[in-house]
Amino acid sequence: MHTELLIHADWILPVDAADSTLARHSIAIDKGRIAALLPRAEAEEQIQAKRVLDLPEHALIPGLINAHTHSPMTLLRGLADDLPLMTWLHEHIWPAEGRWVDTEFVADGTRLAVLEMLRGGITCFNDMYFFPEVTARVAADAGIRVLAGMIVVDFPTRYAETADDYLRLGLELHNRFHNHNLVRTAFAPHSPYAVSDAPLERVRTLADELEVPIHIHLHETHDEIVQSLREHGEHPLTRLDRLGLLGPKLVAIHMTQLEETEIARLAETGSHVVHCPESNLKLASGFCPVTSLLDAGVNVALGTDGAASNNDLNLLAEMRTAALLAKGVARSASVLPAETALRMATLNGAKALGIDQLTGSLEAGKAADIVALDLSNPHTQPLYHACSQMVYAASSNQVTQVWIGGRQVIRDGHPVTLEPDAILAAARQWQERIRED
Repeated sequence: MHTELLIHADWILPVDAADSTLARHSIAIDKGRIAALLPRAEAEEQIQAKRVLDLPEHALIPGLINAHTHSPMTLLRGLADDLPLMTWLHEHIWPAEGRWVDTEFVADGTRLAVLEMLRGGITCFNDMYFFPEVTARVAADAGIRVLAGMIVVDFPTRYAETADDYLRLGLELHNRFHNHNLVRTAFAPHSPYAVSDAPLERVRTLADELEVPIHIHLHETHDEIVQSLREHGEHPLTRLDRLGLLGPKLVAIHMTQLEETEIARLAETGSHVVHCPESNLKLASGFCPVTSLLDAGVNVALGTDGAASNNDLNLLAEMRTAALLAKGVARSASVLPAETALRMATLNGAKALGIDQLTGSLEAGKAADIVALDLSNPHTQPLYHACSQMVYAASSNQVTQVWIGGRQVIRDGHPVTLEPDAILAAARQWQERIRED
């Protein structure tokens, strides 16, 4: 077999049905796809590659999928820390966005976010923010996969005036990138408390027509539940169910307030949940019942949320936090093992976003979205179990190589498609502008 690239590694974690850890294996890449995954000895005999890369003491994993974030909000990182969600949102973040968010802000913030995510092994992100066409363009230029959110809210912003305007702009975004190899779209109504029934029904109809996901904050806090009961006489999830939004297209973010019947309904409808453990902890929003959701058969993925409420975009850290938090909540050390945490950050994310036939695991025929981590560092030695060591001990600075669709975007820890100095200079300029306001 002739291929463009052959990578040898000490361990490969393909995220397959058996949660395998393959020792001394190799991956062959050709035309942006995984051509073969086989033992190193067989690869050296059977495959002739234009380029061979040997990565001793490295583990190869599928590219990480950040299933929920607001990438331009990197420019608001640390602006309003240690505050409750609604205080943080209404008194600080939304006013700052009203003052500063424009196409320049979104472009510079997205570049900073993409730089951070690529360096941390994230190869795809599901984004919700204003001016999503700018985020889509920046992501495409950097070579990272993105689901650009067609955002919808009831109130006017610097991006749009009415729900109809948001939907019109979203459809223009969808049409512009419809056949792009890296950019996909999802409807992104912000939350049940920010979007009324008529626009939500329109979102459901359009999502069915276009066959795209619906990405929404849902059951994030206890106050959200109380407000919904006061204004609608029902829980937000019940309201969305009544409006026909539950189903395989629904990607529900946070979900910290759930009853057993609601978990069962999510499983019955095939709806997806994205767990954002560090943001939930920082904003004291509550605990997503991850173990109960997984046990019920609900697909649960991982997201970082935005850098303004996390405060980083480190999905390796989210895996560790998710695993530890689940054990503490369940009072059982055996729940959410390392292999499940890795699956949540890869294949489960791909399933939630509707791209699991393309990415999320290392299998022949799938896109070559691959991350290499150097496990020779002191804090990941000695090494008995590669997956456990990666989830519980590895850090993002151990990511040395990243490929997306076979294109290398991180080489020896350095970005190939971005200019860090210019990105950081722009971030510092925004810091001065916002601080002096």
